[in-house]
Amino acid sequence: MSVFKNVIVYRIEPAWSQTLAEAEEGLGKQRFEPCTPSQEKSAGWSEPRGEANGPLVESIDGQWLVEYMIESKTLPGSVVRRKLDERCAQIEATTGRKPGKKEKKELKEDITLELLPMAFTRNARVAVWIDQAERRLVINSANAARADEVVTSLVKSLDGFAVSLINTQIEPAAAMAEWLLTQEPPAGFTIDRECELKASDESKAVVRYAKHPLDIEEVKQHITDGKRPTRLAMTWDDRVSFELTQGMLIRKIVFLEGTGDGAAGGKKEDNFDADVAIATGELGQMVPALLDALGGEAAFSAALPDEAPKAAATAAKPASAPTTTTPADAAEEEDAPF
Repeated sequence: MSVFKNVIVYRIEPAWSQTLAEAEEGLGKQRFEPCTPSQEKSAGWSEPRGEANGPLVESIDGQWLVEYMIESKTLPGSVVRRKLDERCAQIEATTGRKPGKKEKKELKEDITLELLPMAFTRNARVAVWIDQAERRLVINSANAARADEVVTSLVKSLDGFAVSLINTQIEPAAAMAEWLLTQEPPAGFTIDRECELKASDESKAVVRYAKHPLDIEEVKQHITDGKRPTRLAMTWDDRVSFELTQGMLIRKIVFLEGTGDGAAGGKKEDNFDADVAIATGELGQMVPALLDALGGEAAFSAALPDEAPKAAATAAKPASAPTTTTPADAAEEEDAPF
């Protein structure tokens, strides 16, 4: 199983440095604890191997792997509303008055607390890779608000930790447009058969191609007419297929046949080590090659592409204090990383 499927890449500020033991101690202060019966959400650091009371930081070939766990309880809004209507009707029948806005709010909070012990629980696991040598942080999430939450927790847990969102000299949308127009992808990369083009005018027209050749005049005409690529499927070195987005998100990562040749197999522990070694080894080469194809790294600018949510911009600033952005979809299920 792939460790990383959708990733957001950050640059770790050069001043940060900690030993494995120091990182373990820091993360331990925010170790994950399951929700209590009346608690809506709990989040913290959990064991990457899934072994109770095991290490929170796994070092494999010098690469650090940690895991952020989020547990949340979801109550159907219709159930809460029905209970609230019943409670209000009871009050009106016994007192002859209708509850006001403030009282309804308090009743709703009481009902939520009563129902939480019976609510369904959902778990999300977010794999995090810290490459100290290359000063790189990689978070396995397609959701920038979720990644922002993880960064916030890292800042709180690791003394002096700070990151910035990687920004490139050439905007990904501009580069993808050039590659599609010329059909000349950067060295080592090939263009696959999926892309999305979006108009920048008021029409916001969107054209999507799936399992379709992209070396056709129709695609070139769309770009000439002003549509910008927002997603493009590519393959690097016949080893990793992925989809690049205008917001520098790397999605749908697949390690192709042959990338795991010679990796350990059999035991669960061996599989964990092999998965981590493959993912970090391949992405450790592919990400720099992709950054070079986009003109190399640039100084961080707050003017992010439209796709990058506000939360990503918050996380991208050198963080000397934790951010406070709340994830928009805390109940979203992430793929189990191992």
